[in-house]
Amino acid sequence: MLLIVLAAAAWGGWPRRADLRAFEPAEMARLETAMWRDYYEKRYPALFYHLTTLSRTQFGFSPLDSVRIALSAARAAKAFQPTRSRAAAAAAMPQLVVYYELLRPAAPNAFDVDVAARLELDWWQARREGVAPADYGVTIAKVAAMTYGRPADDPAMLQSGILRAEAMAFRDARGQGITESDWREIEGRLLRAYELLKAAIG
Repeated sequence: MLLIVLAAAAWGGWPRRADLRAFEPAEMARLETAMWRDYYEKRYPALFYHLTTLSRTQFGFSPLDSVRIALSAARAAKAFQPTRSRAAAAAAMPQLVVYYELLRPAAPNAFDVDVAARLELDWWQARREGVAPADYGVTIAKVAAMTYGRPADDPAMLQSGILRAEAMAFRDARGQGITESDWREIEGRLLRAYELLKAAIG
């Protein structure tokens, strides 16, 4: 039994060669759609599972690091969800910083995790404040550009960010009456966004 435990621990913690560029657009779209549903339906264990799966299968992190990434992302989302002001939303910042610190080793270039976390929280809040998707989509593109070491004004990068924002706006407009067909539409929009991102990062 001890050998099994040790083998499992070694498998879970053994370092992998993680790469944020290794994702498949269709699977990213599927998993992100699932995570949005988890978040809005407050199914935090399911959100944690999908976050872990994404980090492990799409970016190549070890099971242990995938759990750590998922925990920080889920905690940030949970801290942000009940807030109603920018000041209160700052409660999510510490976990967002941890999240980007964990992602950074898999990025093609070093980046400032504090700036990335601040930009991430900025578009979360902008979305709540009724900012147009075309505007906070630019911030989404800036975060992606930082993490992938690309120019923020790259047309494909910019369009990818705006498409993700438009998918979010589509979700927000449906509210509690969202249907399965709506979720399929959201997944399709996210697929187009991730296809553009994949093309932008080469």
